[in-house]
Amino acid sequence: MATADGSTAPQDLPGRLFIVEGIDGSGKSTQLDLLHKWLVSQGYLVIFTEWNSSRIVRRTTRRGKRRRILTPLTFSLIHAADFSSRVHEQIIPALQAGAIVLADRYVYTAYARDAARGVSAGWLRRLYSFAPDPTLAFYFDVPLDEAIRRIELGRDELSYYEAGLDLGLSGDPAESFRLFQGIIRDQYGRLVDEFGLERIDATDTLVNQQERMRALVQPHLAGAMRAEVSGLQEALAATGLSGRYLADMWRAL
Repeated sequence: MATADGSTAPQDLPGRLFIVEGIDGSGKSTQLDLLHKWLVSQGYLVIFTEWNSSRIVRRTTRRGKRRRILTPLTFSLIHAADFSSRVHEQIIPALQAGAIVLADRYVYTAYARDAARGVSAGWLRRLYSFAPDPTLAFYFDVPLDEAIRRIELGRDELSYYEAGLDLGLSGDPAESFRLFQGIIRDQYGRLVDEFGLERIDATDTLVNQQERMRALVQPHLAGAMRAEVSGLQEALAATGLSGRYLADMWRAL
């Protein structure tokens, strides 16, 4: 994907970008956390980011959800604003420094969820055209019934938008959620073929899933930045990067 302003193509940057995708209950976050811990144990500098986590739009999102005034298009634009903020403040600076970035959900979440809400697929791809191409994108494939079972074990109730109640699929939250997740899962199936996502069997053992992830990631690690604070600071200084986010990152090391 090209940058919107025509700057250096993200895929030419020295860092690595590994992302995970999948419907709710697929176990992707657990596997990404295990990969994160392993990479850190190997001495790599790892930066983590997740979907819908930018401070800039978080309050707006919460307010809109609470008042139930978000249309599919508005929802999409808010998430795009969140993603743009994180790309330019977190992801690209880290990639420029040579770090490894792990993203829990990426543009494919928007492609799947927003399309499930009726937003144009072509419009979504243009909207997110500034996003760096991931080094590897994993899709955790789980049968719908198994995903629902896992979610029922871990959550007391579903929120209005999480259940897809805004779409009018069903008045029952549980049934609406099942139908909504089924549509999203179908969208992901198309994305696997379109973008070459690495499919992981999310019904396999945790150990086997993690071993497969590591085997696919390993060949891309040569030359990735090691977790040395002085080295990171020098790399960032060389590219003229600064800001509150980077200061927070240094303190976390």
